[in-house]
Amino acid sequence: MPLSELERIAAIEDPYVLLRAATERLHAAQQEVTELARLRRRVIQELHAQGMSYAQIAQAAGLTRGRIHQIRHTGPAPEGAFLGKGTITIATPLKQDAIKGRPVVAMEDVTASKRLEDLARGFELPVELGHVPLGGEIDLNRPNLIVICGPRLSPVMGALYESDPVLEWVKADDGPWTIRDSRTSKIYRSGEDSTPATSVDYAYLGRLARPDGHGNVLVFTGIHPQGTLGVVSLIVSEINTLWGQVADKRFSTVVGVEYDPATGETLKVELVSPLYRHEEN
Repeated sequence: MPLSELERIAAIEDPYVLLRAATERLHAAQQEVTELARLRRRVIQELHAQGMSYAQIAQAAGLTRGRIHQIRHTGPAPEGAFLGKGTITIATPLKQDAIKGRPVVAMEDVTASKRLEDLARGFELPVELGHVPLGGEIDLNRPNLIVICGPRLSPVMGALYESDPVLEWVKADDGPWTIRDSRTSKIYRSGEDSTPATSVDYAYLGRLARPDGHGNVLVFTGIHPQGTLGVVSLIVSEINTLWGQVADKRFSTVVGVEYDPATGETLKVELVSPLYRHEEN
């Protein structure tokens, strides 16, 4: 009979290797417990939304009504899975400093990443931070990856966006990037690039298939940085609604953002296009 994972680790003779293996396994087990608790709470919510009472759910599951109520109101919320399951990696693009020539991260991207990190940790999701290197080469074939980057800084991301069956990034004849809805032919152009200029930006938000086909990548970016901050504001305030509409499936949408021209902070944010659910998931 094969050894269990616990027995395998306990049999390690080198104490340092054993300590490392036990620590890694404990971390993995803790993440598994968290996701099982999230899944259990989600199932109860879904059954209740379908019209079953907590008493009926308890009877069918062989649990007490009090236990069902406890599960329903404790533990990690199901909508956290909109961001991913397990350890989340948030990647922001490195840019070339115009003066010193060294790689830097734009302040707006730092702010967006930090706010998203805080949201994820609130759902008991561990977070790691990463970057899209200069030149834009990034490995997208990783689980629970969120990338805040547009096509301008990364040809890899540009190719990923091209896989979207509805929305596309298009350069206007006079130079600025725009987002085009191929279903409606509507073009979303930032107010900063319009005449007269306005304090309105547009952003892309979607979950697209990884290049290897074994999972998805959550991606978003504004035409300008104010749009990026707007997407984070939308996710923070409407994650429950977004989860209810698309769960962990593939989708894309355009986000409209009105912002304070002095600070760049979001004043109003909303979906300005349909929330397109992609057929292949």
